[in-house]
Amino acid sequence: MHRPVSLLTTCVAALVAAAPAAAQAPVPPPPPGTTPAPAPAPSPAPAPAPAPAAGALSIKLERVNGKAAAVLAGTRFRVRGTVKPYVAGQRVTVRVYRGERKVAARRVTVAPVKGGARGTLVHDFEFRLPGHLTVRASHRATAQQATMVARGRGLDVLPLRARPGTTGLAVRLLQQRLARLGYVVGRRGVFDGRTARAVLAFRKVTGMARTIEASEEVFRRLARGQGAFKVRYPGHGKHVEADLSRQVLVFARGAKVERIYHISSGAPGTPTILGSFRVYMKTPGTNAKGMVFSSYFIRGYAIHGYASVPVFNASHGCLRVPVPDAVSIYNWVQMGDRVDVYP
Repeated sequence: MHRPVSLLTTCVAALVAAAPAAAQAPVPPPPPGTTPAPAPAPSPAPAPAPAPAAGALSIKLERVNGKAAAVLAGTRFRVRGTVKPYVAGQRVTVRVYRGERKVAARRVTVAPVKGGARGTLVHDFEFRLPGHLTVRASHRATAQQATMVARGRGLDVLPLRARPGTTGLAVRLLQQRLARLGYVVGRRGVFDGRTARAVLAFRKVTGMARTIEASEEVFRRLARGQGAFKVRYPGHGKHVEADLSRQVLVFARGAKVERIYHISSGAPGTPTILGSFRVYMKTPGTNAKGMVFSSYFIRGYAIHGYASVPVFNASHGCLRVPVPDAVSIYNWVQMGDRVDVYP
């Protein structure tokens, strides 16, 4: 009855005994003339994506009257940009700021030019509120093109008018434009008497009607950069020029204008003497003739303050200036300074 179990035990024992012998048996060598198959090569790593191409973005402003960089309120100006290199589908964002506040933003598609070596973009803007604007442009990075940022450009949007006695932004813009040209303005942001006289002097230099009105035409000419005075005698160093045809007095250092004033010169019956002179005497205060802070350049002819300074030539030969300007003028003019008087 127990013989099958004994037989199974005998077979298992035989298999266990045979296993070490099989493990120790030598492996037969491969047949002559054959080599083992090589292990399969690993798959190559994918090539890295190319880095976005570096580029350059620049913008300029057009229809802004050149170096003056200004337009009248409600007048369109143009932003033109250039992108190098051109990549199809490029878009540039153009933003306009008033101070730190963004007032406009446009995404503009770049178009190819000159066979696609570079691209260009164009967009027009119009603003009705006066103030200083800064235009900026940028290109957000894509797979083909790196981030690009253009240098910002500034311009002034000038008002259409400013009235004597008023205050605020319109007056400040008026004063800034006049002061850049050398006209002597008053208290910042206040259309006071000195600012009114600066407007009058500007009108004289530009050949406009001799009033103190800061009209749309005044701002238009300021936007165009008009009203600069060209010094006739730049070789005279620090000197004074009296332009009798335009009835203005100009203080200059070489070719650089420092101040421009409204004056009244000699009437037709008592004309101001013409020529090139030097200041030889200065008298402060007010004399018996009502001359205020006088700087004499030949005999009794002087630059001096006076109560009446009309828009035309009306003096007895002197160069009259408004009394509120007399002390400042007196302090600028020094003994020996040249005074050039011409028609």
